[in-house]
Amino acid sequence: MSTPLRVAAFVAALAAAFAVAWGGGRLVGPEIGDLSASASEQTGHRVERVDGNHDSTVAPASGLTARADGFTLALADRTLPAGRTRLEFSVLTSSGRPLLDYTREHEKDLHLIVVRRDLTGFQHVHPRLDRATGTWSVDVRLTPGTWRVIADLVPEGWDAITLADDVAVGGELTPAELPGDDRTATVATDEGTYTVTLEGDTAPGAPTVLTTRVELDGEPVTDLEPYLGAFGHLVAIRAGDLGYLHVHPEDGGPGPGIDFATAFPEPATYRLFLDFQHRGAVRTAGFTVESGGAPSGSGSGSGSGHEEDDDHDH
Repeated sequence: MSTPLRVAAFVAALAAAFAVAWGGGRLVGPEIGDLSASASEQTGHRVERVDGNHDSTVAPASGLTARADGFTLALADRTLPAGRTRLEFSVLTSSGRPLLDYTREHEKDLHLIVVRRDLTGFQHVHPRLDRATGTWSVDVRLTPGTWRVIADLVPEGWDAITLADDVAVGGELTPAELPGDDRTATVATDEGTYTVTLEGDTAPGAPTVLTTRVELDGEPVTDLEPYLGAFGHLVAIRAGDLGYLHVHPEDGGPGPGIDFATAFPEPATYRLFLDFQHRGAVRTAGFTVESGGAPSGSGSGSGSGHEEDDDHDH
């Protein structure tokens, strides 16, 4: 074979070998240890933390998809029976492997919000991870209808991400109307009636601080108990698409006021759920807020009393 033909054959073989190696690498995907670099190159969403400070810009609502930043929420079952039932899922990396390494936030590796699509049913629970299989599981109580499963987590070495997907619950659906804009909620319990008010600017497009105030039978509650590292936790979900807002509890306590930093990215109706612990039990108060609109009054808000169990099932 002539010299030019030998050179051409060598170049062709080298190109073929490179193509096979590149293709095989793409099929196999990165190892979990290589996840940070790989996903950041694909999405550009990896953000370094500096002294725990957050960007002051108004972030859009999250939790609109099951896949974000190279991670996927994989539900074990998309149809569940009504009543108390077991919910199982995995968080998958870009390589399809279960994510096992998390940065703990508010004393938990993962916070799970389960809310009915009409925003009239709400649970904030904390599943357990089977590290052998990478499967999270928790018992929840569901009524007929479509429920949104929202996972709030921080993969090790990353900023917080929110993943969400729907499950259908069989049975006859009983429609429920969302309460109007109201900044007062009552929670009836064996201990008495809690009255919780919400104060603060809810205008869209700017960071704000919301303050909730807790009273029991008309008296200010000044002995709130720490729950998940804070004296209260507030969840905000947008009606319609169920966009999830990140809300951060501020330092302070133990009541009656609890401050939260957040932002409403656009005019919309939002449902806010406050979890607080008092006398050994976690209570939940709900508010409806029209961002960009004035409150329509008070006294018709709703909440629920519940006892704390191992799974923080509300």
